[in-house]
Amino acid sequence: MASTSDIRKGLCIRYNNDIYKIIEFLHVKPGKGPAFVRTKLKSVSTGKVLDNTFSAGHKIEDVRVETRSYQFLYAEGETYHFMNTEDYNQITLAESALDAPGLLKEGEVVKIMFNTEDAMPLSVEMPASVVLEVTYAEPGVKGNTATNATKPAKVETGAEVNVPLFINEGDKIKIDTSSGSYMERVKE
Repeated sequence: MASTSDIRKGLCIRYNNDIYKIIEFLHVKPGKGPAFVRTKLKSVSTGKVLDNTFSAGHKIEDVRVETRSYQFLYAEGETYHFMNTEDYNQITLAESALDAPGLLKEGEVVKIMFNTEDAMPLSVEMPASVVLEVTYAEPGVKGNTATNATKPAKVETGAEVNVPLFINEGDKIKIDTSSGSYMERVKE
């Protein structure tokens, strides 16, 4: 058993007969009253996100997890195929287990968390950012730059990302996987 002082991002806990991964947390110590921890939990089985508040010192049941590196091979409808980079065993996961499936490029290496009790995959941890090539972007309109204007662009994985007006087809861009937003243009 763990307590609220052990809460950190990425911790998996058993709550309401399901396993949840902590996405965000905030320790709050109000001037009046007891301290508490405000959390955002994501169900590893359904992908549903819920907000929950734990009072300070509350006991939580943590789930022992093991992280392994896997390489993304290909997607087939709603299932995604991965290969272990150490022993080359392959596993398939549902699309709901992934945080940003639209930004996953073939050959990308991700970290997959497994429950150590029953060896079930819990969640897929993407790299912090990915570099993808823009396959379609409308040309930017000259003079439309009074503010930080953006336009939609399609990348090689099929995902759509809002990019600045100077980005053109064929450019490689770095995308933040947690928010799915444009970070910078990558020069080669």
